[in-house]
Amino acid sequence: MMHDELDEALRLPERAVKEILPRVVIVGGGIGGTAAARALKKTPVEVLLIDRRNHYVFQPLLYQVATSVLSESEIASPIRQLSDSQENLSVIMGEVVGVDTAGREVVVDCENQSARRVPYDFLILATGTHPTYFGNDRFSEFAPGLKTLTDARRIRDRILGAFERAELEDDLNEQKRHMTFVLVGGGPAGVELAASLAQMTATTLRSNFRRIDPSSASIILLEGGKSILPAYGDELSEKATAQLKKIGVEIRTGVMVENIDADGVVAAGVRIPSSTVIWTAGVKPFPLGDWLGAKTDRAGRVLVGPYLEVPGHMEVFAIGDTAGVLQDNKPLPGVAQVALQQGKYVGNVIADRVRGRVGAQPFRYNDKGNMAVVGKNFALLQTEKMHTSGFVTWLIWAFIHIMSLPHAQNRIRVYTQWFWWYFTGQRSSRIIAEPEAVLSKGQKPLPFEPH
Repeated sequence: MMHDELDEALRLPERAVKEILPRVVIVGGGIGGTAAARALKKTPVEVLLIDRRNHYVFQPLLYQVATSVLSESEIASPIRQLSDSQENLSVIMGEVVGVDTAGREVVVDCENQSARRVPYDFLILATGTHPTYFGNDRFSEFAPGLKTLTDARRIRDRILGAFERAELEDDLNEQKRHMTFVLVGGGPAGVELAASLAQMTATTLRSNFRRIDPSSASIILLEGGKSILPAYGDELSEKATAQLKKIGVEIRTGVMVENIDADGVVAAGVRIPSSTVIWTAGVKPFPLGDWLGAKTDRAGRVLVGPYLEVPGHMEVFAIGDTAGVLQDNKPLPGVAQVALQQGKYVGNVIADRVRGRVGAQPFRYNDKGNMAVVGKNFALLQTEKMHTSGFVTWLIWAFIHIMSLPHAQNRIRVYTQWFWWYFTGQRSSRIIAEPEAVLSKGQKPLPFEPH
């Protein structure tokens, strides 16, 4: 394929293009996309990674940014940093808005520029998911989800801002509303966020205010099913429930949310006054089926073949949360390990094809187990042969998550912050961002010079 029609802005560095090589375009710089890029490091191909953000985020720790344990930079790193150690990799910051499978091109919307068409020889789609409100999109204005750093910052600002408003409030009912936090969804994200928030109110903020007692805040976790963490089985679900109640989280199961507005939540016919509602109830993939004209499952994931290829397009692959894969007649879960293993696998499949090798085995997920942390010193681990929980499991969880961070600097900084938080209870990332309107319009000068 001729690549010389690309605009100069989209050309790979000359040091990486000494001959016309097959181009592998990867859409999405998350866990799956970056794993695929790394797997192609020594393959004679051009790798072009496209993402609308300039950073990779370790999503399992987003809830700690939302609850002030960690800062954004501690769980994220620039995607372009991959280029330092990978000569055949180039990065474009832009949003893919369509795929032309007939012409083998992706359409990229780059900021302040017209849409560009980027040709590919192989295409890996790792676009991930975004929150779904199950047809009630109006809820999003009042109940943000937690999928990006922007989401985490927004939630952190709302949580911290709620206490600031409560401190200034004279009306006791309004004060109570500001100190009531409602989380919708009892999966791992909701459980981990609720536990971290409960410990934040009980320890970190305990003596920071004079007119309110943060430890008296109400944290309510709503779950439509009969129990929280349904994927973990009854035994671990019950242990998680007991741990949450122990640290002050109120759990309401079997309730469906009927409305969310500026004043709170209506669930099972009961209004819960709250100024801070967080949505952790569900996600859906981006509409790749529409782009590709491919079949999808009920969740909207593209149904792929045994090599994670899109049927009818052997050069196009879907991985991670965007791929619908059945294994032993069960859909694979939308967890980081699935995306990581699929990214490596597809990278190796493409490498074999480029080198003319045959005989790759169909993809099979190696389930290493699921983990969830329920506050300080308590975590859950479920594998095919083992269900365990407690302090030792928490230590295992901490070690695995530190080692899974993208770079050594992230690991060192997270370890340091966790060490400090563990022994002092203090959380260093408690800054409320100034509103954009204030920053853009400027502020009136202060009547004094601050020192």
